[in-house]
Amino acid sequence: MKEARLYSKNDGLMSCFLCSHRCSNIRDGSRGVCGVRQNVKGTLYSLVYGKVIAAHVDPIEKKPFYNYKPGSTAYSIATVGCNFRCKNCQNSDISQAPKEGRGIAGTEMEPGTIVDLAKKSGCESIAYTYTEPTIFFEYAYDVSEIARKQGLSNLYVTNGYMTPEMLDAYYPLLDAANVDLKSFSDETYKDLCGARLQPILDSMKKMKKQGVWIEVTTLLIPGINDSKQELKDIAAFIKKELGPETPWHISRFHPDYKLMDTPATSPKAIKEARDIGLEAGLRYVYTGNLTGDKGENTYCYNCGELLIKRDGYTIRENRITKSKCPTCSAKIDGKYDGKTA
Repeated sequence: MKEARLYSKNDGLMSCFLCSHRCSNIRDGSRGVCGVRQNVKGTLYSLVYGKVIAAHVDPIEKKPFYNYKPGSTAYSIATVGCNFRCKNCQNSDISQAPKEGRGIAGTEMEPGTIVDLAKKSGCESIAYTYTEPTIFFEYAYDVSEIARKQGLSNLYVTNGYMTPEMLDAYYPLLDAANVDLKSFSDETYKDLCGARLQPILDSMKKMKKQGVWIEVTTLLIPGINDSKQELKDIAAFIKKELGPETPWHISRFHPDYKLMDTPATSPKAIKEARDIGLEAGLRYVYTGNLTGDKGENTYCYNCGELLIKRDGYTIRENRITKSKCPTCSAKIDGKYDGKTA
């Protein structure tokens, strides 16, 4: 165990302000919503520090990041636990383990070991992913400090439910974040995840101001978040608050966890959603979980030229040169050739 950061004490009760649940009055022996931060005799501890439940070398496109170091690999790690309870969680076996009585599992790995493994694997980044990285912030922070010194990027694949205090504490170590914007309805967030919408929108806006490269992912679930109006609202928010250069990934849902009776998203619905994003003025709108679709590719927003051709997570061709379109010389937003455009 390691003492947590971002909490306060009041007569032996803990108030945690790491994530936007802002758990308060955590009594001795009790844990917060995440299930991995516990009051032990008047001190709040992280129960998952250094306990890695998953570690893999992934294509960065799998995270997904399409405009940030495309074609590179990211050393991806996670601990158990999450501050959400999403009914559609694809990693519920590890994200919900502490809440469902399956304990705190994982292999002990020092922060420096993670960085060494990432470098030996030829990765350019470390991705904090699979579960919600905010809940293992202390560990991610220590890894991130070493990674930055070693020239590696730090990537968050996140639900965005961190507090401003957490983002301030992490600054400037975070390079890029893919935020899972699950809906644009507060009611849907409460029912689907046990959370609220506004803190996520606020987190994205703050990260943008901090200079973090942001990509947004929406898993399109039939009958839950797939109305045309909701998609228009998401696209409008991205364009106005994050900028038209912000990539939006619209991914196909497949039945999982507690939504086994919900049908998979149709390819047609995914393509129509992409059209909504493009019509709203977003420069890069991608289709996810739809291998072979043209929406996997990156096109020049200025002249329409095909720039990056993808087949699933594999890049078949990348024509971007010095962060520019080779045809019209438009600057292509993102990070290429070691520079963020």
